[in-house]
Amino acid sequence: MRAMVLDAPGSPLRAADLPEPVAGPGEVLVRVAACGVCRTDLHVVDGELPRPKLPLVVGHQIVGEVVGDGRGVGIPWLGWTDGECRYCRAGLENLCERAQFTGYDRDGGYAEYAVADERYCFALPSGFSAVEAAPLLCAGLIGYRALSLAGDAARVGLYGFGASAHIVAQVARHQGRRVFGFTRDGDDEGQEFARSLGAEWAGGSSQVPPEEFDAAIIFAPVGALVPLALRAVRKAGVVVCAGIHMSDIPSFPYELLWGERVLRSVANLTRLDGEELLALAPEIPIRTEVEAFALEDANDALDRMRSGRIRGAAVLRTTAAAAGT
Repeated sequence: MRAMVLDAPGSPLRAADLPEPVAGPGEVLVRVAACGVCRTDLHVVDGELPRPKLPLVVGHQIVGEVVGDGRGVGIPWLGWTDGECRYCRAGLENLCERAQFTGYDRDGGYAEYAVADERYCFALPSGFSAVEAAPLLCAGLIGYRALSLAGDAARVGLYGFGASAHIVAQVARHQGRRVFGFTRDGDDEGQEFARSLGAEWAGGSSQVPPEEFDAAIIFAPVGALVPLALRAVRKAGVVVCAGIHMSDIPSFPYELLWGERVLRSVANLTRLDGEELLALAPEIPIRTEVEAFALEDANDALDRMRSGRIRGAAVLRTTAAAAGT
């Protein structure tokens, strides 16, 4: 099968012909139609996340069909948990001490085939093509979990208007929340994109918003945004850091946190998060903005993400996806 392989962190992905993987007990072999390109993939490739399996097929927003029965499935970041540790027993499988992650501990979807534990696959929502559905499987799920952890916030600021924010903005508006979007300073096109998806105000991340928020969600991996977001939320407001990796957070005066403001992170996802969002997606309905790339152009897609030149989400598609799968 064709695949894009990471041999060492910091090196470009290598186009390779690999043996078709074999599913073990409890696993399914999936013919990949599309795989979303996630910022987490970029962190893995750039060496910002330690100890990935090497060599590695990256990718964890996988849409395809099960070989043998044709079922359409989605394969997310969370690939396996032990079900026994204190976190699993507490309903926090996303924090499992022995968790395995797709495209990190297990080969992922930058390939024509992938193997997954059937228990961690999702049924796909109706009305979405493979390319349109792929961003829901991480960008959407992490955004949904972050929004849930923001509580009942009526006014929500979204910092970094990329793949996750463009989905969660639609969920938030569907829930009756008011949305405010932040992009890189000077990104007029990105700000217009945010407004087109329901943000009533959009500006650069250094700008002071027109009113206080009840919650802010930071999607950009930029630690310097944390003090800005804390400054923007009201007393008892919540700032949620939604990325798996972030640059160092600079020191800030305690008064920004005082007033019972809360600063918290989101880690991974649970299967319940996936089930809830994928059931909600066709109801809203969520519209994913996608830039599609051929599998062999994965390095180009990562480069464009690295430099902030992706509008919405990037998705790799195989020949089967291009043919309409």
